[in-house]
Amino acid sequence: MVIPSVSVARYFRPLRDPRRNHLKRHLLIDIVVIALCAVVCGAQDWQQVATFAQHRRVWLATFLGLPNGIPSHDTFERVFDRLDPQVFQTCFRRWVEALVHSLGLKHIAIDGKTLRHSGNALKGWKPLHLVSAWATECHLSLGQVAVEEKSNEITAIPRLLELLDIQGALVTIDAMGCQKEIAKKIVEGGADYVLSVKDNQPHLLEDIQACLAKAMETGGVGIQQDSYETEEKGHGRKEKRSYLIVVNPTEIRNQEAWAKLQVVGMCYREREVAGEASEEAHYFIGSRVMSAQQYAAATRGHWGIENNLHWQLDVVFGEDANRVQHRNGAENLALVRRLALALLKKQPGKLSIPCKRLAAALDTDFLEEILQDSSTLGNG
Repeated sequence: MVIPSVSVARYFRPLRDPRRNHLKRHLLIDIVVIALCAVVCGAQDWQQVATFAQHRRVWLATFLGLPNGIPSHDTFERVFDRLDPQVFQTCFRRWVEALVHSLGLKHIAIDGKTLRHSGNALKGWKPLHLVSAWATECHLSLGQVAVEEKSNEITAIPRLLELLDIQGALVTIDAMGCQKEIAKKIVEGGADYVLSVKDNQPHLLEDIQACLAKAMETGGVGIQQDSYETEEKGHGRKEKRSYLIVVNPTEIRNQEAWAKLQVVGMCYREREVAGEASEEAHYFIGSRVMSAQQYAAATRGHWGIENNLHWQLDVVFGEDANRVQHRNGAENLALVRRLALALLKKQPGKLSIPCKRLAAALDTDFLEEILQDSSTLGNG
């Protein structure tokens, strides 16, 4: 898989500088690029970003203007607090589109994550909650949208979909996103969906269960259905997953209200861990006619956003513990983390992400390899 070399600065140059002209001692693009380099190398807040920059001043000066030296941590904080997250997001998206242009997007997982220490009870700020889109094959964050203070993911997901080019993709979302308008928006965008179904859609859940029960009772006579099973063993754990789907179901009330709904399905999971057994069933709807094995791959692949994005951001980047509290600053720094993670994953070496960050901090040649066209970071 070949990912095209791009200059990060080229895509972030359209950012509008939020500062007054007479107060601009440092170039905006310098501030953004320094922050990105610092986060790649392990910085987690603005003081650490400034510390990195001070110790890498000579190297940074080889491709950045730095007309008045290295910005202070207060400057980084003020600038990122004032940058419009939506505009920053647009620049991020243009960079991502350049990366995935030749790859295509087959599967997009959408899920939410709370930055738990970004709240401030004294000021009445709730922790920032972001809804992210993840390209499962490319291991690439495609974008994020912050959930408004008095809202939830149901309103944020459509705004995120509007930012993305989802043409031809399969979009998977958990039960919170199982909404008629969201299904319609995905289909209107030229994509298909797999939406988990739980008690927040009680009639739909009841109808799916009745439809699948009928398919099992009749042995599939007169019903277009498919099944698939997987079994995994290891580390004291056994897990069996049984998938059943029914194509063109007839038992769904108001089925026409769900855009292009063509498949209902279930994953029945049996687990045994340390001698203790458990079982549970997960239900879903889909707009694409495909095999039970393909639906199994889509539903399992959805949780790649947890393991490869959210887990990495928390464990490797310390996002959950990060205490940047200003709304814009926290959201923009979260986007820088996602960009840094994408660059680290793109680097083809076999080192873990933490080891790549350490190597980048110690060796500017390796950092340049991660950044690829580092000579044009400030001038591309």
